[in-house]
Amino acid sequence: MSNRIAIIAGSPSEGSRSAALAGHAAERLAARGIATRTVHVRRLPAEELLQARSGIGTSEALRTIAESAAVVIATPVYKASFSGLLKVFLDLLPIDGLRGKAVLPLATGASPGHMLALDYGLRPVLAALGAYPVLPSVYGLDSQLTNPAEGRLVIEPVLELRLLEGVDRLAEAVRKSAPVQHTLHEATLT
Repeated sequence: MSNRIAIIAGSPSEGSRSAALAGHAAERLAARGIATRTVHVRRLPAEELLQARSGIGTSEALRTIAESAAVVIATPVYKASFSGLLKVFLDLLPIDGLRGKAVLPLATGASPGHMLALDYGLRPVLAALGAYPVLPSVYGLDSQLTNPAEGRLVIEPVLELRLLEGVDRLAEAVRKSAPVQHTLHEATLT
C-alpha cells in the first residue's frame, strides 16, 4: 500500500460541483506532497457497475482503491442521499475494501437540509467496508461553488476553510498510518 490517496468522484455529471470540490482537495493534497489518483465512476462501464461484477473496465479503479492509504469520496446529494452511481461502485469493493483507510467524505447539494445525508446514508456504508477513521464530512451548497464546468472553480471562503481542515485531517491520518522507516547506522566502537 502506498501513501497515495484515492479520490472517488461519484457524480454522474461531467460538470459536477462535487467532482470539482474533489479536484480542489487533490490540489491541496498535492501542495502537501501527497499524490492522488482519481476514479471517475461515471467513466466506468455501466454494465459492470449495474451487474455488480468487476471486470476489465473496473479492475484498475478497484486496484487504485486497494493500493491507496486513504480515500476522498465526493458525491452530489440527490433526494436526501448520496448518488446511486457511487453506491453501485462501493458495492463492487470487497467487504473489507476500505479496512484501515482514512476516508474524507465530500458532498454538494442544493439545500443545507441535505448535509446529514452523509452521516446517515454514506457513513454506515463506509463503516461496513472497514473505513477508519471516517473523518468529519465536508458539505458544500451548490451556491458556494461557481464555474466548475468552465474549469475555474470559485469557492466561498467558509467552504474553503472546511475543505482545508478536512484535507489537513486526512493528511495527518495518512502520516500517522505510514510505516516508520528505520535506517541502520553502524556503530563505531572506540
